[in-house]
This record gives sequence, C-alpha cells and structure tokens, in this order.
Amino acid sequence: MKECLAYKKLSEGRVQCRACNHYCVIANNSTGKCGVRKNQNHALFSLTYGRPCAIAVDPIEKKPLYHFLPGTKTLSLAALGCNFKCQACQNWQISQLTGDVPLRAFRETSPVSPTEIVETALDHKCPSVSYTYTEPTVFLEYALDTMKLAKEHGLKNIWVSNGFFSKETFDSILPYLQAANIDLKSFDDDFYQRYCGGRLAPALDNLKRLKQNKIHLEITTLVIPTLNDSPALFEKTAAFIVKELGPETPWHISGFSPQISWKLKGLSPTPLSTLKDIQEIGRRGGLKNIHLGNI
Repeated sequence: MKECLAYKKLSEGRVQCRACNHYCVIANNSTGKCGVRKNQNHALFSLTYGRPCAIAVDPIEKKPLYHFLPGTKTLSLAALGCNFKCQACQNWQISQLTGDVPLRAFRETSPVSPTEIVETALDHKCPSVSYTYTEPTVFLEYALDTMKLAKEHGLKNIWVSNGFFSKETFDSILPYLQAANIDLKSFDDDFYQRYCGGRLAPALDNLKRLKQNKIHLEITTLVIPTLNDSPALFEKTAAFIVKELGPETPWHISGFSPQISWKLKGLSPTPLSTLKDIQEIGRRGGLKNIHLGNI
C-alpha cells in the first residue's frame, strides 16, 4: 500500500479523498466509492499501488487514439477499481472487482514497480504508456510515479478516462500527460447519475481543461440503444465539441455489445445505421474527424 496524494484529514478520524469529483468522505477502515482507496487510522492509502491487474502491448488505435502516434504500439497498464459504476462497462471484471478477497489476492502477487513498467515499454519498443482499461484516477499514485519515469525516458503518457478526475488530480498529472481519450457517456446528466454513478458537468469541465492546456484529446461515446441514442443529445454533444474543443477534435462513436456489458445484457446491440446517423449529425454540426468503433 502507498499513502494517497490527494486527500484531507477531517474530524472524528475521517478523511476526504480528493482524487475525483466524488470527494468521498471516508470513515476509518472504509473505502470510497472506488473501493480501492482506504482510510486506515486517519490516513488514506491506495490498495492497488504496484499491483496491476493488466499489462499489455496494444495498437494505440485500440485506446482509441487515431490522431496521436498512429501506427504505433502502446504499453497498457491497469489496476483494479473505478469511481463509476457504469452498467454498460465492458471491463467490469476488473473495474468492479473490489473488496477484501480480490484485493488481498492481488496484494499477494509479485509487485510491478513503475521502473519495471517503463522498462517493459522500452523493451517492446512502445513509444508511449497508456493508463487504461480501468479508471486511472483511482490508481493515481501508481500512474503518476510511472508517468514521471516514462517522461524521463522519452515516452509519452496517455490517460483513457471517464474524465471525472478532480482539479487536484489534473494539476498533478498535467506536467507529464501528452494525450487523453475521454469517455463522454452522454450529454444528459440524468444518464450519468442513473447508469454511471457520476455527473456530466465535471467531465465537461475536464474536457475543456485538457484542451486549454494543449493536451491531445480524443473523445469516445458508447451508443446504447434506448438509453442514450437520442439524436437531440448527439446534436448537443457535437455542438459542445465544436464550440469548446474545436471542430478538429476526433470523436469516436462506438457500438454497444450487450454480451460483454456488466448489467445491460438484455438490450440489443447498436445498429450500424444508428452509428452512421450519428456520424452524419456530427458532420452537419461541423466536426471533421468522426470514427465509428465496435462495428
């Protein structure tokens, strides 16, 4: 375990985690919403530091990033946990796998240090490291230590995130971050609350922060039939991207697969025709780089 960076001690043995916009107030011997940041004796600790649940060499296009180091490989790194509870999650086996039993099992495996992560990337001739599959915000300390070493060795750092990180987290990773793909789940706050366990506004704020700080940015929206596939919502999404982020910002529109989702197995897959209709909405709205995924 490692003591967390972004937290504040409160009265009665409680702490407030400041890694993401939940700003969880955590009682002693309890975790926040992510399940992997725990208050132990009035100090907050990361339960997953140095214990990855996934390391893989991927095409960078899998992140998906189509306009940053195209045609290259990236070393992907993940640890257990997530600050969202997305019912459509495709990596729920690791993002939602928290609690004493799985965490204890991972803590008993051999640790993998940030130095070893960077060495692995160099050995496999990956010009970048991606913090992905789960939400990097909840393993901030592990990601940040790796990012610092990666930058020292000339590697680029990529976050694949739900964009719900706090201003404190953003400020800590900014000097070491070169690119991000942010999941913009919907342009409807009710959808965020009901189906993701989050809120829309912080994600929009962070998208603007990334763009203002000249971080390469691409956006992904998973299109879920009957839940977030309203044309009106996509018109709003396209208008926001064009106005606040720029018409050149890539937008990935991905199809939903119920078989691999966490809790929405009873829904239908996204028709290709729906994705093409949304692509046309984006083009009419002024977006220049729209890509279809999971087709």
